[in-house]
Amino acid sequence: MKKKRVWAASPVFYILSVLLFVMAGISWFQGNTALFCVELVAAVLAVAAVILSTEHFKAYVAAALKSAKSVLGAEEFGNLRDFTMPVAVIGEADDIVWVNDAFLATVSPGRELRGESVLKLIYPKTLQQLLEAGGTDIALEDRQFTVFASRTESGAILYFVDDTYYKEINREFEETRPVVALAYFDNREELARDSSGMEDARIASEVESCVNEWAISMGGFCKRLSGGRYLILTDEGHLRTAMENRFEVLDAVRRVKGEENRSATISMGVARGAASLQEAERWSRAALDMALGRGGDQVAVKQKGGAYSFFGGLSKGVEKRDKVRTRVIAATLADHARASDCIFLMGHKFSDLDAVGAAVGLWSAMTKAVGMPAYVVINRGQTLAGPVVESIESQGPDSPHVFISPAEASAMVTPKSLLIVVDTHSQDFVESPELLDACQRVVVIDHHRMMVRHIENALVFYHEPYASSASEMVAELVQYLGENCLNRREAGALLSGITLDTKNFVLKTGVRTFEAAAYLRRRGADTVEVKRMFSDSIDAYKKKYEIVSNAEISDNCAIASAREEFSDVRVISAQAADELLSIQGVKASFVIFPSGGQVNISARSLGEVNVQLIMEALGGGGHLTMAATQLTGVGIEEGRRLLKGAIRNVMERALPVKDS
Repeated sequence: MKKKRVWAASPVFYILSVLLFVMAGISWFQGNTALFCVELVAAVLAVAAVILSTEHFKAYVAAALKSAKSVLGAEEFGNLRDFTMPVAVIGEADDIVWVNDAFLATVSPGRELRGESVLKLIYPKTLQQLLEAGGTDIALEDRQFTVFASRTESGAILYFVDDTYYKEINREFEETRPVVALAYFDNREELARDSSGMEDARIASEVESCVNEWAISMGGFCKRLSGGRYLILTDEGHLRTAMENRFEVLDAVRRVKGEENRSATISMGVARGAASLQEAERWSRAALDMALGRGGDQVAVKQKGGAYSFFGGLSKGVEKRDKVRTRVIAATLADHARASDCIFLMGHKFSDLDAVGAAVGLWSAMTKAVGMPAYVVINRGQTLAGPVVESIESQGPDSPHVFISPAEASAMVTPKSLLIVVDTHSQDFVESPELLDACQRVVVIDHHRMMVRHIENALVFYHEPYASSASEMVAELVQYLGENCLNRREAGALLSGITLDTKNFVLKTGVRTFEAAAYLRRRGADTVEVKRMFSDSIDAYKKKYEIVSNAEISDNCAIASAREEFSDVRVISAQAADELLSIQGVKASFVIFPSGGQVNISARSLGEVNVQLIMEALGGGGHLTMAATQLTGVGIEEGRRLLKGAIRNVMERALPVKDS
């Protein structure tokens, strides 16, 4: 601290005191007695102040050194001056009061630091943090030190270990560690379908050239594998640069155009920090599966500890038209069902029309086509699919028992029970985590983009992020399990799920979506009845437009909020988010609402803004056009602030979404 630099300030004060005495003498000889007295008093006071401050500082330094000697011992402390390791004694005001010769030569060559605050050396760390840590790394110009601290009664002793050489070796080792990546030309089939043979070869060649050039720029190499995959080997240093640049290879590949100006896209899985090359190869395959499960056109980096980082994901998913996989999944699912004694079908928390509709469709196939007992597990107090539940239960007095509570299901579980989870693949979002834990045999059927915390070790993991809804996927499966098993109400339940997730066949619709809808119409699904499932009461209608009316629009995003919790707040908020998309210039909408002691956010998009990335930044998830999250311990306004920050961060690094 500046006030302790007495040895630097004292000579100046002594000189000033002498000048005051000289001036007093001049005044005396000039006969100005009054001025002489004033100047003499000032000179005497200045000398006294300098002497007192010097003595006070000597006592301060002596106390610091005495406390240091009490820690080390007088003999050991005496040897510190010639000690080869830099040492500094710190006073109680966090200032440097004493240093040895090694400190002057190594830590502060050409600079006098005694009297300065130690924070100049250790910032942004504090002395307290050094005392609590077992060694703290600091950098001073071109040297690197590990600082160890020992507390004394009046301060501390700091030992500076100059380990620049070893840290440079460690840095070189870390930066040259091998990194394995697997890249996949994920929409080649779709581009090839609409291109001639020569055009397909040109596109494939340009994509391969982009990947090769990027691998070379990364100081590595690329090896083409079968099936449109590429093996890339590089190092940690170049990977960090690629992550800082957000993997520019994705943009380079998007500039490769096919017919109708469609962009080529690649997905990439990167293994970072693996213990061996074999482990790195496994991690890269898992990361590539994660990238593809999230819709493709992105890079997934898997790191030590299982954490993932994602880059890209800007393009809209492209529908896969091959139904071979669906037939295989249907046959496998039937085999597992027949090997079970009871089947449970469960969606996500606050189950909607898609979750319950898909569960009802599979319930029909399991009970009628496969001939096994099955139940749909729902929480009646929280479900948002009341119209579907009422429709299925009103089929007549002879209709079978379809819906049971999670508690009833848990009491019926046996080692041979089969649990089919629909419309979610996250273990955190299922209707009953206890039921999931109790069932040893699990099947997952979902269309949402892959999340890091997903259900593992499933017997069947049928994940299709390009599908419009879980109900569409189930409608296809049912045709291979038992084409005629659905009745009119069950077909209507599936159609309502498709209608919900496609926003009346506007978003995420492909050829297979309409094929599934056509099949359900053939099975008797009534579009008028489906429309009635979406009808609101007059009170709900007013609430919805009250939310819409207070929306603010910024950067093509509409943000609205419900100030208080009310009946059906989840349904109405989701509908309000959908309604906001109809406003001119709005590309994404967000509705914030309180429910169950938490702040919830419902997000919608027309496809140009990836709301999944925004919600993931807040701990949620979902799909490119529909996502949500829950915030704990914050209010509506704080939730709004966090949302705006997430939108800004995602929009700053995002490019316009392109059809691919």
